[in-house]
Amino acid sequence: MPVRTVIERGTKGKRSVAFSLDWPGWSRGAKSPELALETLESYRERYRPVAALAGMARDFAAAGPLEVVEDRVGTGSTDFWGISFSPSSTEHGPMGEAELERGIALLQACWAFFDGVAARVSPEMRKGPRGGGRDRDRIIRHTIRTESEDFAKQVGLRIPEEAALSPDGLRKHREDYVTAMRAYNAGEVEKRMRSWTLPFLIRHSAFHTLDHAWEMEDKDLSAQDGA
Repeated sequence: MPVRTVIERGTKGKRSVAFSLDWPGWSRGAKSPELALETLESYRERYRPVAALAGMARDFAAAGPLEVVEDRVGTGSTDFWGISFSPSSTEHGPMGEAELERGIALLQACWAFFDGVAARVSPEMRKGPRGGGRDRDRIIRHTIRTESEDFAKQVGLRIPEEAALSPDGLRKHREDYVTAMRAYNAGEVEKRMRSWTLPFLIRHSAFHTLDHAWEMEDKDLSAQDGA
């Protein structure tokens, strides 16, 4: 089966994003739609461990070529960050039970992959333009806090500041986040999202987690230190 892919262009055409609808988190940005598609394809092998962690290695191995099913204009943030910040035309709810559980399984796999990378990379990261040269622990804090204190609000989940930074707190946040997603999809959360949707929230959470896991891999100093 082809991989259903969406192109999202910034409003001024400065940057574009290509992302998979079928594999949340598999998303890459570049200066043009063509380069975004090339970069997305180049990350196929980097996404493979995530599919395996979700128990979907065989399905991912059988995935065919990228097939653009939608070419759309996103928001100004797409131009600035090179990241998708809005749902595509097919990402609306409620989600079917199988679709929801598949998305959750892949999001949980992204979390597991992130945790594994964080546990093995060097505390100090290679310096570079992205993130202002922040080290591993700052990347971890940013990733966890953004999801737990920002994204999770979309489904009515609110926690105290930095409450998810301990191992027990992170475990509880992730359990509560998944529970809140299921409740939202069932219509049990009274306040509904305005510009986001549940499929987009799952995709965006998965992307944010994976993007920073890959950042840590790319800036890991362990290999050059002989570790």
